[in-house]
Amino acid sequence: MRVSFWTLVSIFAWLMLIALLVVPLGSVLLSSLQDQAGNFTLGNYTRFAETPRFRAAFVNTLIVGFGGLVGSLLLGSAMAFCMARIEIRGSRIVSLLAILALVSPPFIGAYSWIVLFGSGGLVRQTLMSWGIFIPPIFGLWGILIVFSFKFYPYVYLLASGALSNINRSLEEAAESLGLTPFQRVMKISFPLVLPAISAGGLLALIHSIADFGTPRLIGRGFNVLATEAYTLYSAEVGSNLSMATTISIVLIMLSMLFVFGQRYMSRRNVYHGNLINKPVKKKLTGFRNVAAHGVVYTIALIGAMPAFIAAIYSVRRTSGPVFHPGFGLESYRRILYNLADVVQNSLMFSFATVALIVTIGTLIGCLVARKMSVNTSLLDATLMVPYVMPGIVVGIAFVAAFNAPPLALTGTAAVIILSIFIRRLPYSVRSSASALRQVSPSMEEAAISLGYSPARAFMKVTVPLILPGIVAGGMLSFVTAINELSSSLVLYVGSTATMPVRIYIAINDGDYGTAAALSTVLLVLSSTAIYIAFRLMGRDERALL
Repeated sequence: MRVSFWTLVSIFAWLMLIALLVVPLGSVLLSSLQDQAGNFTLGNYTRFAETPRFRAAFVNTLIVGFGGLVGSLLLGSAMAFCMARIEIRGSRIVSLLAILALVSPPFIGAYSWIVLFGSGGLVRQTLMSWGIFIPPIFGLWGILIVFSFKFYPYVYLLASGALSNINRSLEEAAESLGLTPFQRVMKISFPLVLPAISAGGLLALIHSIADFGTPRLIGRGFNVLATEAYTLYSAEVGSNLSMATTISIVLIMLSMLFVFGQRYMSRRNVYHGNLINKPVKKKLTGFRNVAAHGVVYTIALIGAMPAFIAAIYSVRRTSGPVFHPGFGLESYRRILYNLADVVQNSLMFSFATVALIVTIGTLIGCLVARKMSVNTSLLDATLMVPYVMPGIVVGIAFVAAFNAPPLALTGTAAVIILSIFIRRLPYSVRSSASALRQVSPSMEEAAISLGYSPARAFMKVTVPLILPGIVAGGMLSFVTAINELSSSLVLYVGSTATMPVRIYIAINDGDYGTAAALSTVLLVLSSTAIYIAFRLMGRDERALL
């Protein structure tokens, strides 16, 4: 009996998910249900619930999650309304600054805020010389500030798109009925864009509870579940990982709850714009015009500040970790002569990951889009699980699964590549499936009727039609892969350290010059990939989400 090409793809996809998802998750779950002697127990979960330290970390995770949500909603909604309804000079620059904030890793933002407002920060020391005392950025408020200005673009991009597609006739009708501008916003505009705002806010919430780098660098004692999992993993490595894996399961369940909420809101986030009667941007004058521009540019510039700070400090003169007046390239020389292997690792791992993501993600995406069945629906749903898993959990899961024969991958480059691959695969699958749904299957069917095999018809007909979307998705995957910190920090050894890992270590060691130079290299590579993706996608910023 002859097995079809798409049946082989389906079998391969399930085998891959079993190896890279089911086995690691099963290892984590099994470890969380074992005591030190390897016996089955629920004692780890009981210990989690009874230990004040772990309860505090759980509450802190919710605090930073919802704090990041509120901050992102306030900043993103204000910016979206101004950009969608008011003529803002340099609006393209503002959008680019928002994208720069979105693609720069959160730990670079943490570094920049430390440089400016840390114990010896430039701004803080300057203010203190003027007799103005402000506390250092460390702690809860520092985390919330970083999260708010890092994740507000999720709300801004979705809400501004929704605001731009509201039928102007609805607001004009409300105006004719005597509603004030504030009443029109609250009764007409706000209900229409609420799904978009909610979806953007939930994205900010999900990323806030999953983030490891910012609480670790700025928290200074304010621990969340992600940092507790890493601390326990570091303390228990080589022995029983029971509590680290227990916290990982709790974090997965918490993330899954919010992801399902985000997905629910995303399905409602469908807008059909009226091209004839779209909203018209107003041209303000006087104080209101200055205020609108001030709000927009303040949010955009502060959000993109980490990139500028990293670039500036990367060219400051240094002697070891100490900055001196003037500018120089000592930090880049240090990278060139001492850390070239770290840059090489990041590039090699990222390109290998992108090659896997693009090849396998495109095949699975086409399977999901073209062969609708219970099997593909279940496959599509299963692929959402890696999206739920925070990076620190993926790292611990891979250690639990691949730390012993027959697959002893811990400490190798392969384990880092595979961990990033499985986390980012859902993005490629969804983007490929979305692109394919815009291509009629009749052309592929015509090629088959002329004698092409299904595999050859797919490669010769379908792939060229969706190639721009595939390449664009690959570029976006490259950005996320090269900036990955959480899972790499758990899985790396000395020879497999990446740029994000080395930046994290440099910041902890106070070597801010090296951290700034490596951050700038990361940002340049990420910006280049985003530019290529936008050129291929027609510059749709919302594709970043």
